[in-house]
Amino acid sequence: MFYLGTHIPAHFARSVVPLFVSRTRLERQKKWPRAQAPWSLDSGGFTEVALRGGWSLSPTRYAQMARKYRDEIGSLRWAAPQDWMCEPVALKATGLSVVEHQRRTIENYLDLVSYAPDVPWIPVLQGWEKDDYRRHVEMYAAAGVSLADAPIVGVGTVCRRQSHKEAGEILHTIRAAGVSRLHGFGFKVLGIRAWGHLLTSADSLAWSFDARYAKKRLSTCKHKAATCQNCFDYALWWRGNLIPSDFLMKGC
Repeated sequence: MFYLGTHIPAHFARSVVPLFVSRTRLERQKKWPRAQAPWSLDSGGFTEVALRGGWSLSPTRYAQMARKYRDEIGSLRWAAPQDWMCEPVALKATGLSVVEHQRRTIENYLDLVSYAPDVPWIPVLQGWEKDDYRRHVEMYAAAGVSLADAPIVGVGTVCRRQSHKEAGEILHTIRAAGVSRLHGFGFKVLGIRAWGHLLTSADSLAWSFDARYAKKRLSTCKHKAATCQNCFDYALWWRGNLIPSDFLMKGC
């Protein structure tokens, strides 16, 4: 399944394909349209951890927000926890180790499940080297969480190196550890084409960056903006033309 990332909540009312939306965009509004298709919630972790040095939003508050989005928008498939990514920029921002980021990721997942067990939270694996991800699987097991039994498990800290073989090695390592139903966060076209066969689902907002930086605009568009960076018609065109059809499930 491919989730089309969007930064515009109004797209809920139009989309018949699955969407991926960040909490940082939803919290700017008080009301949202009802979703016409399944969608999943991103916690906005990169903004919090890499840019701010840690989470300023409490788990209890985030759980309340996720429950509200589920009830008022509807069709929520799953919600990402407040994970701690392990890119060098994130580790520099927090001053913490990879292991500590992994520990905090598990702790938050358990807290959210405890605070809001009715919300479909997913566990997320974090690390930098492939052995980090193997260790994180073991850390989840030690905490009483069997990732092999989870409906979907997110894989973080991969999107910025998905075009390299190390992304594939990480996914192979996780699958070898018995975890096969994986979601790739922020996978772009090259990453999906290279490693999509190892994923159950993925998401991408690359269409907006593509339109913005390449200054693209569909000839059929009537909006006043010079580019289609906020245009859902362009998003659907990008999805239909650039995502390989053999990766997508029928109707997804």
